[in-house]
Formats: sequence, C-alpha cells, structure tokens
Amino acid sequence: MEKIDTAPSSGATSQPVLPTRPARPRPPARPRGPEHENFPVASRLIAAPLRAPVRAFYAVVRAADEAADAPGLDRAQRRARLDAIEAGLRGEAEGDPRALSLRASLAAIGHPGLERHAADMLRAFRADLTLEHCDSWEALRDYCRASAEPVGRFLLDLHDEAEADRASADALCTALQLLNHLQDLREDKRDLNRIYLPADWMRGAGATPRDLAAEQASRPLRRAIDRALETSEALLAQAAKLPPTLRSRRLRAETVVILSLARALHRRLRDEDPLATRVAPSRADRARAIGRGLAALMLPAPRR
Repeated sequence: MEKIDTAPSSGATSQPVLPTRPARPRPPARPRGPEHENFPVASRLIAAPLRAPVRAFYAVVRAADEAADAPGLDRAQRRARLDAIEAGLRGEAEGDPRALSLRASLAAIGHPGLERHAADMLRAFRADLTLEHCDSWEALRDYCRASAEPVGRFLLDLHDEAEADRASADALCTALQLLNHLQDLREDKRDLNRIYLPADWMRGAGATPRDLAAEQASRPLRRAIDRALETSEALLAQAAKLPPTLRSRRLRAETVVILSLARALHRRLRDEDPLATRVAPSRADRARAIGRGLAALMLPAPRR
C-alpha cells in the first residue's frame, strides 16, 4: 500500500475542536475480549445450543486479529500464525487448536462447513500485515467484505436464515466495523501505524495523518470523521430492514440489540471526540438496547 503524505496541507488549519462532553480517561490500549466488545458476543438471547459455536467463531477471529497485530513479531511470524489458523480451519491436525475447536463445535450441532466464514475473514487479516491506510471508501468497503460481512453471514447460516435480507446484514456488519474504526482512530495510528479512515476523505477535509497523534481532533479531521459518520448512518438505515426478515425470534432480538447499540455509538461519536476520550455506549444505552431486544423477542416470526 502506498503511504499517505504526512506533510501539512496548504491552507488547512489544525485548530483543535474541544469535545462537547467531559473527556473520560483514555486507556493505554484498546481493551480485548468479548466482555469489552461494543456489541454482544453469544448473549443469552442466542439459543443455548448455538452459543458455543458463536464463542468458538469469536475465539478464532480474535486469534487471527491478534496474530496480524502481534507486537514483537516480524511479518513472517505473524503470517505463520495466520497460516496455522487457516490450516486448523481446513481440519489439519497441526493447525491452530481454536480453529479445530470451531470445526468440532459446528459438526456437533449439524452445521459442518460454516467455518468457511472464518476462513473468508483471513483475507482481511492478511491485508493488515501490510496495510498502512485505505485509499478510498471503495477500498475500505472491499476490506469490510472480508473483515466484517462474514460475521453476519455466519450467524445467518448458523440459524438457517436462508430467506433473510443478506444485503442488510452486510450493511449492518460494515457499519459496525466503520464505527469501531472511528472509535480506535488514535490507537490504530499510534500502536499499529494503520489508518482506516479513507485517505481521500482526509485529504478532501484538509486533514493529515499527523492530526491523529493530537490530543483532540482538529477541525479538518473532525470533518473527515463526520463524513464517515454520514456513511455509517446510511448503512444503519439499510440495516434496519434486517430484523423483520429473520424467522428466528432470538436472532432477531439479538440483531435489534446490536442495532440499538450501533445507533448509540454513532450518536456518541457524533457528539464526542474519539481522540480525546474513549467513546463507547453507556450503561443506559446498553439497558435500552436490552429492553428493545426483549420486546423484539415477543414478536411473531415473519410470514412467508
């Protein structure tokens, strides 16, 4: 990938924009593990027999993410870890045990082969080995086809949702990925030298990669962030069409919770500064999301 020019653009100002809410202390690194995710991982809304495969899928994806970003390892060592995960997903005995566990978990419930969705995601993690920035929204959208969309497709196939609105599921997963990227803008640049905010959006707003090292977002960077939020808002509008197409009441309820949390994170990223503070859904946001999910659980399945 070609590097972004880090020289300040002519005529662009870099005056900081103060956050509209008091800044909370920012952790030194992003939290890891399902308990720290913005969105639920195998919550109790998911049917009990399906929770183990969902957790196993998450474990493989998390392992691949950490392999691609592993500090202290060179590129060849990180690639070798991804190769081991891929080998496990193919069922090779010397492969990563988490990938082998996913295969076994899926076979146990009569869904062999769905590990292919985790394998699809390896394309994004391999891209992360060399990625420094995304040139355009089209490039980021293509990245999300590997890094995000397979998660939704895995859940749909796990629930036998053959008639679900898959385009809306893809839009939801891409929106979640984009919001996560905005949430982690500073950490991604600082810890990984990686920028997911499209380079052409940054240039168009007058922002440079140097803006990502500041304690607060500059006005040009804020304009680029707002453009990304406009894009995610459109994706969430399309994603709202998904729940009514789901026959599984439990998956529908889980999707409603995720949509509610995504909208809450979107609002907070619009009102707060992700460089100045860790922006995340609040406890009240989570309580409202759970309430909406429980209400959705009571609705009948859609007619076909």
